[in-house]
Amino acid sequence: MKTILLTLALAIPAFSQTSIKDALVKHWKVTGDFTIAVAKLMPADQYGFRPVPVELSFGQLMVQIGGANLNACSLASGMTRPAIPTKLSEALKDEKIDMDKDTAVKFLSDSFDFCNQAVASMTPEKFAAVVGTTRKMTGFEWLWSYFTHTAHHRGQAEVYLRVKGIKPPDYVF
Repeated sequence: MKTILLTLALAIPAFSQTSIKDALVKHWKVTGDFTIAVAKLMPADQYGFRPVPVELSFGQLMVQIGGANLNACSLASGMTRPAIPTKLSEALKDEKIDMDKDTAVKFLSDSFDFCNQAVASMTPEKFAAVVGTTRKMTGFEWLWSYFTHTAHHRGQAEVYLRVKGIKPPDYVF
């Protein structure tokens, strides 16, 4: 009986632990929802707003997040990245092209949907595999670095909102 109780006592913490995959699945969903909430708060007529001329416009920030998501999640998972419409592809290449709210929010939402599917599909081997052409990182490193990339640009977007007198949504993690 003592052995059974000891075994159960030692096993319970193992059952409650979250895997890296579980954590990434959870937090990609949370960061997507939070980033989309930030994107939706900026009025449509302010999507071209740049606090100074050398900064990306608010719409460009959203497009940058979406494009980076697609690349990182495709590389990490091995899934084929969805095609990027011409209008968005041009905006990703030329930071002076402003993006309208509806297009930017849809692209951002679609990119997070793709990433959520990609992360959920990954095996331990995919997390450990080194991938990339010019930058070589493990699947986990691609996801982690672009999770951070999203947080960076979302933080910029929150400052843009504050400059416009708009309170960003409460932080969620």
